[in-house]
Amino acid sequence: MKSAILIYNTQAGRGKIGRNVDRIVSIFRNAGYDMRPRLIAFGENPFDGCETVDLAVVAGGDGTLNYVVNAMKSKGLSLTLGVIPAGTANDFAGALGMSRNILKAAQQIADGTVEQIDCGKVEQIGRGRGKDTHKDIYFVNIFSFGLFTTTSQHTSEHLKHRIGRLAYVIAAMRDLRNLHSIPLTITTDNESFYYQTLMGLVFNGETAGRVPLASKSSLRDGVFDCLFLRRRNLVLSIFDMVLYILGITTPAIRFLRTSTLTLATCLDEDTDVDGQRGGEFPMRVVCLRGELNVVCPQDHDEN
Repeated sequence: MKSAILIYNTQAGRGKIGRNVDRIVSIFRNAGYDMRPRLIAFGENPFDGCETVDLAVVAGGDGTLNYVVNAMKSKGLSLTLGVIPAGTANDFAGALGMSRNILKAAQQIADGTVEQIDCGKVEQIGRGRGKDTHKDIYFVNIFSFGLFTTTSQHTSEHLKHRIGRLAYVIAAMRDLRNLHSIPLTITTDNESFYYQTLMGLVFNGETAGRVPLASKSSLRDGVFDCLFLRRRNLVLSIFDMVLYILGITTPAIRFLRTSTLTLATCLDEDTDVDGQRGGEFPMRVVCLRGELNVVCPQDHDEN
């Protein structure tokens, strides 16, 4: 019998995962796995004592998955992962084609196939503010900075449990008070340029808060899809984003595809990876092609 662990977060989403742990474990045991459930404890490594399991299933949101992937990398492990979407947005699970029904998603993993999925990495350049800035930070869905992009870090868990994704909208409105442009030097695989940026989004996945901002992005192509919004006034900048979502070209948005990205600014800016605190400028962001072994549904669309 193969060994597996279920790393779950009862605080993600609206707590539904906690009520279904036994049913999820039963699905995997019926599929031939000796599965042990493990409630995640942030600040501890969930792989302590579980370094050789055949499968690690993560049940939570994008932030929970981000924590687990970084914990795995910190131990130098390359385990097979499964993802059960039990958070608020579940962007990465959506890009994989996982069902939003957690029991159906568990069955998809039990019946699925392992694929090599891209992963992003943030590397610090030079000295940063924090004590851990020498550490690489991994992300599965999105790296971002600027307007609205650190909203998830400022969103109350209690509010997310009560009203779901609307909590992000409320937090975003509060973030408008800090509206400002970022003088940014951007270096890609092919070019280097200066850009007054209101917001930067570096996608490994396809969506941010389930908004399809990078619908042509792929988790398997070894490159990021990047969007940089040029600063205009607030109304025009929001209008530019709406036009982009509707598929209408606007010169205020710079789009590019690259496998590496070096970013530098003179400002002290916060960044975000999958809803968690990201690295500090200057930095190098790298797409690691096929870095993660992830169980995907057999009926998903790779395109």
